[in-house]
Amino acid sequence: MTRTQAVIAALFDGPVAVGVTDPRKPQPPAMGDEAAHLAQAIPARQREFAAGRAAARIAMAQLGMPPVPVPASLDRAPLWPNGISGSISHTTSLCAAVLRAGGHCLGLDIEENMPLSQDLLSTICSDAEQDIIAGPDQLWLAKLVFCAKEATYKAQYPLTKMLFGFDHIDIALDRSAGRFTATFLKPAGDFVAGDMLLGRFDQTDGHLVTAAWADKSPVKGA
Repeated sequence: MTRTQAVIAALFDGPVAVGVTDPRKPQPPAMGDEAAHLAQAIPARQREFAAGRAAARIAMAQLGMPPVPVPASLDRAPLWPNGISGSISHTTSLCAAVLRAGGHCLGLDIEENMPLSQDLLSTICSDAEQDIIAGPDQLWLAKLVFCAKEATYKAQYPLTKMLFGFDHIDIALDRSAGRFTATFLKPAGDFVAGDMLLGRFDQTDGHLVTAAWADKSPVKGA
């Protein structure tokens, strides 16, 4: 296991399988129904998709599974085999997939470890979030908030099938512990305002990495 795989695996709340690939390098060909998704995709998207599926099949091997296709749904979410929870994330230089047999739904996000653009701050962070992270490293922390919101969205989506914006959840960072709490500000499926998802974050290979998990019994707020 590489350091990056170990860092990602340690973020989740139980054993997971992690595959890592480099989207800049050639990848194995698509399998089965995966090819249909690539037919109209631009080259960059084709590379990212192929790297993500290759990473997923590395993780499958760790679970003792044979390699199988992971097609995309109409909303581009991965369609995992029955009994498997998973998540894929990528940048231009790193792609990772995390899988688990059963258990919680998983959310993984990786982002280049650099500050958020100033012009995106008010889009990603609420006024309250901006106040909490105010200081000389505000834009770096805003990037971490973005990363945490992406992981949270991915974790809840298999349960709710709901698309929502950055203003739907509030992120509270515990920097000393490498943890975050995502609180729903609005309903989403069975989640109501005040329900929370938990997550962790770390850094590896020039990237921020966040992990979140969700099940049908959300953590209730105070």
